[in-house]
Amino acid sequence: MAQGAQESYPAMRPAVEETYGPADLSRESVFAGGFINFGYWKAIDLSAPLGEAERIRSQQDLYRQVLDAAGPLAQQRVLEVGCGLGMGCALALGEYGPAGVTGMDIHPQQLERARGTHAGLLREEPGRLRFVRGAAERMPFGDGEFDAVVSVEAAQHFPDLQAFAAETARVLRPGGRVAAASFFTVDDAPGRAAELAGLLHTFETGLDIARPVAALTDAFAAAGLADTRARSIGRGVWPGWDTWLARLWAPGTWPRNFFRAYEGRVIDYYLVTATRPNRG
Repeated sequence: MAQGAQESYPAMRPAVEETYGPADLSRESVFAGGFINFGYWKAIDLSAPLGEAERIRSQQDLYRQVLDAAGPLAQQRVLEVGCGLGMGCALALGEYGPAGVTGMDIHPQQLERARGTHAGLLREEPGRLRFVRGAAERMPFGDGEFDAVVSVEAAQHFPDLQAFAAETARVLRPGGRVAAASFFTVDDAPGRAAELAGLLHTFETGLDIARPVAALTDAFAAAGLADTRARSIGRGVWPGWDTWLARLWAPGTWPRNFFRAYEGRVIDYYLVTATRPNRG
């Protein structure tokens, strides 16, 4: 869908609308610095006391994992799908030298917060940063508009991975690359959804959707993307995430069950990449 077309978005699921709207997940103490992700903790000493600085560093480093996988991004046009408050967009703009970064989110309240948070940067870089409303399954951009598409811990919310993949392939230029990080089930064994709903409140409420990582790699391949790969980065995510959660929740509480599900080989955290083939 080209920009300027009549706005039309798929309905948000109630849990998504509430969590990222009135509830404003970014205000929860488990997150910090405006980011909303589990973090990548490999460079952080988990045996030392953890504070807000370490928490923010972990979330920045998760973005760096994804941006590095999508790169090099110098002078490239970058789209983030599910940008939230736009902290990752600002990090990409400041560290990777892209021609421009577009943050897209389906939730209007998130976009309002992003524009407020980055008001100064939007004034200073009017041609290099923008925030646009759109859905992963229906992106308001022209064909081949971007050199890279990234997404950080948002795909677990997308109701239709095949539509997300098709739109990603459409808005990427030939030779462009996608990198998406999120948590998925390790396989499609029967009962995985029920198992996770019993362990984790976010799956019980429908905020997160239980699907195997192969659902995304297969969707990218079906959309015509090439060199599709899924790499586990769980060793850099789960131990640190659980150590951070231990400051706030006791063992046996549902947030600590993320690590339990990882240790039980039910879920893992993956970095999924693919490339749009060059024509001819």
